[in-house]
Amino acid sequence: MADELFVDQDEVEGTASGVWSRMLAGNRRFAEGKPEHPNRGAEAREALVDTHAPEAAILSCSDARVSPDIIFDAGIGDLFTVRTAGQVIDDAVIASLEYAVDVLGVRLLVVLGHQNCGAIKQACKEYEALLHELTADAEDSLMAADSISDIDERICDSDSIMLRTVGFSIWQAHESELESAEDFERVHIARTIEQLVERSEVIQRALAEDRLMITGARYQLDSGKVEVLSF
Repeated sequence: MADELFVDQDEVEGTASGVWSRMLAGNRRFAEGKPEHPNRGAEAREALVDTHAPEAAILSCSDARVSPDIIFDAGIGDLFTVRTAGQVIDDAVIASLEYAVDVLGVRLLVVLGHQNCGAIKQACKEYEALLHELTADAEDSLMAADSISDIDERICDSDSIMLRTVGFSIWQAHESELESAEDFERVHIARTIEQLVERSEVIQRALAEDRLMITGARYQLDSGKVEVLSF
């Protein structure tokens, strides 16, 4: 018990878990309508002209309703954010996040999806259109099943980046008998994390060396709260 009294609080708060706890506390303030808007004045801006040391990196959707700095009630320089529709990853996204991990030294990487994601809706439309195309001439359920036996390959070969990326997550959800938009959003977040780890040696190494924690989260537009996902 005595040893616990002498824990270096700076060290504790510097861990990824500590960073995430502070971010979630900021989200609670935002959801309750009590944001503090920390470190957003002229003094904070001027102090960061020559350098910055963000505590976390966030890959989130580009949706105008999902601004990480606002929903986590963060200040200038606190968060390194990368945003694409449906938090889709490509080489530029991966390089940006690798920079945050290896150069800026962030300890936490958050993949943030959200409720009523337009990219999910678009990918659902394209997925359903592909299903219809593949099964249109099927005369019975057996023929229909045979027609879509290689649908995962068709998705991967699609010219549509939305279908290749988000659509594949929707296919995975269907394979697990998950059918709701909320399920699609959660599965896509999980798959995005898997893809980041698989495609980035920098992120793999940081995880192996305990320099980085990755977590998935889903922002709820109606409540303003961030749902922490466990996989």
